[in-house]
Amino acid sequence: MAHDHTDHAGTHDPGTHHHGSQGHGGHQGHQGHHHGHTDIDWAVMAPLLESQAELFTPLYEQVMAWLGTQVTAPGLIVDAGSGPGVVSCLFAEAFPGARVAAVDGSGPLLERARARADRLGFADRFTTVTGELPDALAELAYSADLLWASNSLHHLGDQRAALTAFAEHLAPGGTLALLEGGLPARFLPRDIGIGRPGLQARLDAVEADWFTRMREDLPGSVAETEDWPALLAAAGLKPAGTRSFLLDLPAPVPEPARAYVAASLARLREGLADDLTAEDRATLDRLLDPEDEASVHRRKDVFVLKAHTVHTAVRTG
Repeated sequence: MAHDHTDHAGTHDPGTHHHGSQGHGGHQGHQGHHHGHTDIDWAVMAPLLESQAELFTPLYEQVMAWLGTQVTAPGLIVDAGSGPGVVSCLFAEAFPGARVAAVDGSGPLLERARARADRLGFADRFTTVTGELPDALAELAYSADLLWASNSLHHLGDQRAALTAFAEHLAPGGTLALLEGGLPARFLPRDIGIGRPGLQARLDAVEADWFTRMREDLPGSVAETEDWPALLAAAGLKPAGTRSFLLDLPAPVPEPARAYVAASLARLREGLADDLTAEDRATLDRLLDPEDEASVHRRKDVFVLKAHTVHTAVRTG
C-alpha cells in the first residue's frame, strides 16, 4: 500500500487507487493507493507523486510548524504510508534532532525516499520499512514520538483497529497526527465557458460514491462514523487538537501547479468515466487537450485551492 498519493496531495484518486503523502496526495499523491491494482508501475507513478507532494510543501510546512508546538524534540518520527518520501524528508528538515522512518508497501517508492534523504543530507537519520500497514510498524526498533498518517488510514478496512495498532507503536507521551478529511480541491471557476457549469461539484459527488465503494470493497471493511477525534479516543489516546491547512495558489499558476491540475483531472476522467455524463466527459476531454485553448494547459483562470485537516492525539499512558 503506497500511501499519501499526495492524496499526499489530495483527492481520492480513483484512477490509480493510490494512497497517501503524497503526496498523493496522493490521493493524488497523494503524498498520493492501489487496491487490486497490482499492475501499477510505481517507477512511472513516482515522479508524479513527488511533484504533487512538492507542490503541497507550503501546506506541509504549516502543518509541521503546528505539530512543533505540540511535539518537542521527538526522537523518532514515523511516516506511515510515506510514498516516495517527500513529506518524510520535510519532517527530517523540520525536526533536525529526530530520526525519521518512512513506512510503505511499495519498495520502489521507498527507494526514491532513501535517495531523496541521501540527496538532502538526511541519510544518517533516515530509515525505511517496506510492508503493509499497520503490521509493518512491528518492524520498527523503537516506539514513535510522532506518528504521521496522511490519507493512509482510509485505505485500511478496519480503521478503528488500525488506529489502535498505530497507538500501540507510540512512545508514552507520543503524538499521532492523522491527516483525513478537509475539502475537495478546486481548480476552476464554476462556469468555465464550456460544458455545463458546476463540473467540479459533480465530479466531487461521483468521486464520493467511488470512495464509498472503495471502502466497502476493502478486505475486512468496517463501516465507521468518520468522527476522527472520537476514533482516536477509542484507540486509547487523548485528542489534542484539530486544524485545517490551506494550499492557495491563485491564477495564474506556475507550471507545476498546472501539471498537477491536468494530472488530477486526467485520473478522474479515467477512473470515473462510466459514472459521468457524456457532456461532462466531453468537457473533461477538452480541458485535457493541450491543443485546445479552453484546456487547463492553456487557460488563464486555473488555480489550486485545497484544504487538508489534521487531527492530533497523545498517548498518555
